[in-house]
Amino acid sequence: MKSSRVPPRAVGATWAGVVAVLLTVLILVVPGGPDTPLTTALALACGLAQAASVLLIGRRPEWAITLAIAAGIGVEAFAPQVGWLGLAAGPLIAFARIRPPRVSLWALGVMVALTPWKLVDGGGWREVVIAVFASLLGWTWGELDRSRCIRREQERRRIVSDERARLARELHDVVAHNVSLMVVQAGAAADVFERRPDQALAALDTIQEAGRSALGELRAMLQTLRPDGTEPRAPQPGLDQLDSLAASLGAVGLPVAVNRAGDARDVPADVSLSVYRIVQESLTNTLRHARATRAEVHLRWTDAALHLEITDDGTASAARVPAAFGGGSGAGLAGMRERARLVGGSLDAGPLHEGGFRVSACLPLGASA
Repeated sequence: MKSSRVPPRAVGATWAGVVAVLLTVLILVVPGGPDTPLTTALALACGLAQAASVLLIGRRPEWAITLAIAAGIGVEAFAPQVGWLGLAAGPLIAFARIRPPRVSLWALGVMVALTPWKLVDGGGWREVVIAVFASLLGWTWGELDRSRCIRREQERRRIVSDERARLARELHDVVAHNVSLMVVQAGAAADVFERRPDQALAALDTIQEAGRSALGELRAMLQTLRPDGTEPRAPQPGLDQLDSLAASLGAVGLPVAVNRAGDARDVPADVSLSVYRIVQESLTNTLRHARATRAEVHLRWTDAALHLEITDDGTASAARVPAAFGGGSGAGLAGMRERARLVGGSLDAGPLHEGGFRVSACLPLGASA
């Protein structure tokens, strides 16, 4: 599909043509114009020079605005009926849009300073006020447009930064969980390879399934980045896949019980994904660091929120505790806290007094913040 945007040079040429035609009409048609062929030719030459400044404004802004003002002085001298400085307020709009105030204000100051004060002597206060107002309006228009463009660019960068952070979290969760399963199973297979070949084969099967799962999730994630969107996007994991997640961890030696309480309600897609990733990351940490023999996942629905708790009977090792209570690097427990915050919820994590570790989150079921 072809773009509907007009190339910048075509836009500049169009406006230059409009300015040239308008100045020509004002010089030749409006009463009170040049009274000799020479002054008419000079006025037309100045008008064409001012129109040419529009073509230069994008590539040589300072030279272009200087040409526009100088040509405007000529138009004022040879065809005063056109108006103060011809149509110099037009290039001033473009100049103020391209350059910051510390640069563009000098052009505004020059135009105001060159206002034909001789009109004051003749009682032409109205003409002076209109001339000054036109210059101020042109500069203000351009500056407001420049500020709007800056805000739009800042918003675009913020969106890109947020999306990069989201993808980083997704990649961390996918890779850390599945690779952890593969590492644990590879170690188990090596330990029992000679004594229990059947268990070694089972561990290798689990490694294969974990690898396929990781590749599938990575492929689905990368498809969302395709600009054409021609390939279908696989659904993101959610609440309905918690039992499968628990079963996969049970296959590698960490029994996980998933308990549900309260009347189940529809959950927004972003909350459902956050629940899955929080549970996945919590259980992955348990598998990697805690030396736990079991873990439990509790889901409790209320009218306003979904309460989530993951506990285990392992040890609160140094690899877990600092990430829970410190800022972290965006991964692990700090990443889980960020996931909860992004959907308007909260998350706490820490060791239990009786031993073990707990991750607790409260996620609202309304519109996510």
